[in-house]
Amino acid sequence: MEKIIAITGTTATGKTEISIKLAETLNGEIISADSMMVYKYMDIGTAKPSLEERQGIPHYVIDVVYPNENFSVQDFLNIANKKIREIQSKGKTPIVVGGTWLYIQALLYGLSKAPPADIKIREELYKESKETLYKKLLEVDPVYAKKIHINDKKRTVRALEVYYLTGKPFSSFHSWNKPLYDFIGFVFSREKHQIMERIEKRVEKMFELGLVDEVKFLIEKGFKNSLTAMQAIGYKEIIPYIEGKISLEESKKQIIKNTKN
Repeated sequence: MEKIIAITGTTATGKTEISIKLAETLNGEIISADSMMVYKYMDIGTAKPSLEERQGIPHYVIDVVYPNENFSVQDFLNIANKKIREIQSKGKTPIVVGGTWLYIQALLYGLSKAPPADIKIREELYKESKETLYKKLLEVDPVYAKKIHINDKKRTVRALEVYYLTGKPFSSFHSWNKPLYDFIGFVFSREKHQIMERIEKRVEKMFELGLVDEVKFLIEKGFKNSLTAMQAIGYKEIIPYIEGKISLEESKKQIIKNTKN
């Protein structure tokens, strides 16, 4: 079995730039494992690598669906597995990179047998604050709660959704059997002060590149209430500014705070 490379880590640790350098060195192609980069029109706020930054390296699972369309882990697996085969058939190295651990875990070890999404339950859960949701998750599934951050509302909602559907903790559906791929894995991290500095610089750059205009465009296109896409950090904080509820500086500080957390 030919090896694949898997790279993950927290925000602003340099995953994208290193993956591109690796692809150049190893004759590789990149498969994005980022649950927000799949959305079209959401470029700046997701830190999607530009065509220039990609330096001619093919990238897959980027700009796959519109912000009002669902994109599941199974959708990711369908595309990623196909692309891995295609890349390997060309004699190249597949490099899977992204911060969505659920995608990488499912790709390397298989998808859990948890039930599919229930939109009604999900909509109700999203109405609650991330603090309230996380507290509930700690009560019903402390094992999984300790694996994610309190600000990871998407994963918290999914875990509670599964619990309400089955009466079983989400963690009970996960297994770490023999990997489906022969892989070399890297988890990137940096010193806390370095990550904070990089996040602040990244957010400043996003505003310079036109993040506010990007969010305005999404609202004009009718994507404001898209359940998952507009929950992304960098988008949900801009909407109150556009609506005149907070200042631009407050919006910026909120993005930095939420990203750091």
